[in-house]
Amino acid sequence: MKNIILSMIFVIFASSAFAGSCPMMAKNIDAKIEEAQKLRDAGMKAHESGDHAKSEELLNQALELFKS
Repeated sequence: MKNIILSMIFVIFASSAFAGSCPMMAKNIDAKIEEAQKLRDAGMKAHESGDHAKSEELLNQALELFKS
């Protein structure tokens, strides 16, 4: 019985310790979204100016941000 109670207490405190990482994860996501948006905008600008190779390169870089 003692082991079960100790195990439950450990689980409760361990899960609350990891809860502090949520804001850090959200910041990392926001940074990737911002960088991807900049690459997307630059890629579309290159597309509109006729530089399709550069456009594809920039857009692929934006997509790679979400794979890592």
